[in-house]
Amino acid sequence: MTTTTTGSDTAIGGFWVPTATPGCPVGAFPGRIIALYGFDMLIKLLKSNLLPYRKLLLAVLVLQVVQVSATMSLPTINANIIDKGILTGDTSYIVRMGGLMLGLSLVQGVFAVWATYYGAKAAMSFGRDIRNDLFHRVTSFSTREVDQFGSPSLITRITNDVQQVQMLVIMLCTMFVAAPITIGIGIFLAVREDGPLSLILLVAIPLLLLAVGLVIVRMVPQFQMMQLRIDRVNQVLREQIIGMRVVRAFVREPLETDRFGVANSDLTLTSLRAGRLMGLMFPAVMLILNVSSVAAVWIGGNRIGAGSLQVGALIAFLTYLVQILMAVMMATFVGVLWPRAAVCADRIEEVLSTETSVVISPTPITELPGRGTLEFRDVGFSFPGADAPVLCNVSFIARPGQMTAIIGSTGSGKTTLVNLIPRLVDCTEGVVLVDGADVRTLDPEVLWRRVSLVPQKPYLFTGTVASNLRFADPDATDEELWHALDIAQAREFVAAMPGGLDAPISQGGTNVSGGQRQRLAIARALVRKPGIYVFDDSFSALDLATDARLRAALAPETADATVIVVAQRVSTIKNADQIIVLEDGETVGIGTHAELLVTCPTYAEIVSSQMTAEEAA
Repeated sequence: MTTTTTGSDTAIGGFWVPTATPGCPVGAFPGRIIALYGFDMLIKLLKSNLLPYRKLLLAVLVLQVVQVSATMSLPTINANIIDKGILTGDTSYIVRMGGLMLGLSLVQGVFAVWATYYGAKAAMSFGRDIRNDLFHRVTSFSTREVDQFGSPSLITRITNDVQQVQMLVIMLCTMFVAAPITIGIGIFLAVREDGPLSLILLVAIPLLLLAVGLVIVRMVPQFQMMQLRIDRVNQVLREQIIGMRVVRAFVREPLETDRFGVANSDLTLTSLRAGRLMGLMFPAVMLILNVSSVAAVWIGGNRIGAGSLQVGALIAFLTYLVQILMAVMMATFVGVLWPRAAVCADRIEEVLSTETSVVISPTPITELPGRGTLEFRDVGFSFPGADAPVLCNVSFIARPGQMTAIIGSTGSGKTTLVNLIPRLVDCTEGVVLVDGADVRTLDPEVLWRRVSLVPQKPYLFTGTVASNLRFADPDATDEELWHALDIAQAREFVAAMPGGLDAPISQGGTNVSGGQRQRLAIARALVRKPGIYVFDDSFSALDLATDARLRAALAPETADATVIVVAQRVSTIKNADQIIVLEDGETVGIGTHAELLVTCPTYAEIVSSQMTAEEAA
């Protein structure tokens, strides 16, 4: 987290926190709170996403006005019962006014329930819309943006952050809307009961606002830190759960336990600091409330003794005083939620305002005439701020009916190169062409239908074997699925699984082996029948015999398609029509296996490290 100081303000992670200056203590800037703490971002988020539900919010406002008006009329009626009924012994008046109080209480209860229902409906709809917007924004991100935020942080923003803002909306629609109405009506009725006694409110309300403001000013940095700590706990948990086998294999449980303990302790300490501040608020509110009530009884008692105030009026005034200060306290409860919601809103807006680096053309090409000719023309790729490019001046053509292999040492840019084909990222130099068209000008659906990618780390989704294979083509028949499994050398183990195609697959495919996972991913790519197949080191988990059978079965199936194969094993790609050798992101050799053995020292070195001279020949 970066911290920058400017004048009397300090920036912590993008939020301006006022620091103490001589004669100007922290918390003395109530007029600047919105600008200082990024509350404007929260207000922007609320305005833009609650606008579609303005009818519900209007209904909440009307219902709250009715229920508060009914509630605030009860103390006056109660005062009249005391002064005109009990003190005079008028039983019929007591019965009439008591019936009226019961009726108003019923109205207050019914309208309060309706207001809460409509407020909750608006808040839940608001949360649903925000999660939907975040989901679609994240799914539009390229690999660059996903890596920029990190998966744990994105998950936290879509779940926990949205929940915090949604909780604020619920409180706004239930407590906060009623609070100013209660305060306004209460002050009017309190002044009507006794004007001089109402001067207590001129002291009590500012004191409450000052106490709450001082606490809120100090809570914002703690809530921002809390969200970062939650991100960290999620990150550590995700790493430990996914890498559990590695942790156990190297007997690193104590170290990982300590690592989680540190992250958990940091979150606990931050939560305690925020909790202490929150816990300080309510005692301060109750102290002011009780002192104000004592002052009202003391002053009101003297006025009753002097004959200038009736007993019923004092009781009504005390009730109004409590209701007004309780309304202020309800508003402060919302104020407690507001800083954390502001932090969460800023994190949500950060995702929503981030544009993907893979931009869709405003006038995309929706049809391609060819079958899948792929050309890289002087392609380069660099990460923002990187000292050196990942790829530089890569040029080659891969045609239908040919197998183009890409080989190179670890870190030479092979995966980045194939990620440029389906536009997981966009090249920063040069152009990638499919059937003569720049991939950046193609409609994404057209491009993705033309390309099937089997990534380096194949991923299977929770469901069944069939649902995972139909991820490529929802309309594929069972016969087509079994045909793809045959080619991928996966029929045997799928048939042996309980249910066959309907056999369950757990999240990430953890209930099958690495080799089985790779073969299912290859079968999924075959189901689509695209014009371009991209296999990014997709045979690494297969034994040599299975690898050979799969490649033999794959050749006739992909005879009319362009095949790109990234591999580490020379045996996998030595029969390719052309082999591209990458070193430090540059093309150092293009040709067949036999040609590269003579013309490319880098390829010859790779071959010699894996095969004997006789095998290479």
